[in-house]
Amino acid sequence: MNLKQLEAFLWVAKLQSFTRAAKHLYMSQPAVSFQIKSLEESLGVPLFYRGDKKVELTEAGRLLYPEAKQILRHFEKIKTGLDELKGLKRGHLSLGASTIPGEYLLPLLIGRFHRHYPGVEVTLRIAGSGQVIRWVREREIDLGVTGAPTSEEGLGCLPWYQDRLVLIVGPEHPWVSRESVNPEELLAQPLILREPGSGTRRSLEEKLTRMGLSLEEAQVVMELGSTRAVITAVQAGLGVSLVSALAAAEPLALGRVCQVAVKNMDLNRYLYLIHPSEWPGSFAAEAFWDFIRNEERPDEETPDSKNRPNKKAPPTERPVC
Repeated sequence: MNLKQLEAFLWVAKLQSFTRAAKHLYMSQPAVSFQIKSLEESLGVPLFYRGDKKVELTEAGRLLYPEAKQILRHFEKIKTGLDELKGLKRGHLSLGASTIPGEYLLPLLIGRFHRHYPGVEVTLRIAGSGQVIRWVREREIDLGVTGAPTSEEGLGCLPWYQDRLVLIVGPEHPWVSRESVNPEELLAQPLILREPGSGTRRSLEEKLTRMGLSLEEAQVVMELGSTRAVITAVQAGLGVSLVSALAAAEPLALGRVCQVAVKNMDLNRYLYLIHPSEWPGSFAAEAFWDFIRNEERPDEETPDSKNRPNKKAPPTERPVC
């Protein structure tokens, strides 16, 4: 039994004629007769009394008729729902992000995406990079954005946005008057860091390792669970820190902290898109993937900036305070 057979059955029953049903369905009369015969053979019962001028339902046909209508109504409802999903008139997208992209990039991008696809419901969960990667691995979210890459089997990892770590100090710190410091001087200062496993922490550890240095040599006085907390602690004069330029932009503009260059140290880093290898998992996920890879970033909103490549932060030569 298939849907074509049920549709032919319903029109023959309604019009009481194979010929009129065939015209309505834009089929030949033998084709309609074949569909009905196949349905009767499948069910093992006759469905129509065939007369010279009209056909009538048998008892089995009368039993089947309301059920067949219900089946086709359900099919049309499913088809409509699928068309809406494909057309992004409805759907759900679950995202996860580490602190920096989750607080400073994705909310604005999600807002723009929602204006394009108001029927798609988007949820965003924020945690450390390690937790976000676990969410993707366990299929709890469709897409993750992290400050640290992953090479786990079964996961895809794509560099997406170029961020930059910046060294920040309190307004009263003696380095405010200096143009730059070297990495060894940095490690000799009281350091305030994000917790182990965070994308920012891992980026810093990687860059120090490339220079033959380690945080084990540093005077770490505090480890905090959010970048905002780190910046507040630096502002209070409790130490110095390296944080994302995205997070530091507003405190620097307001003079709450000051930025100092670090000599001979590449502080550029990427934020990464993390996804399951079976990608995309939904029409909404595919649409968002295309959207964020082509849409201008929240900090690139200028008339001529549409679809330009990822932003590269300019080097800072002098302290910013």
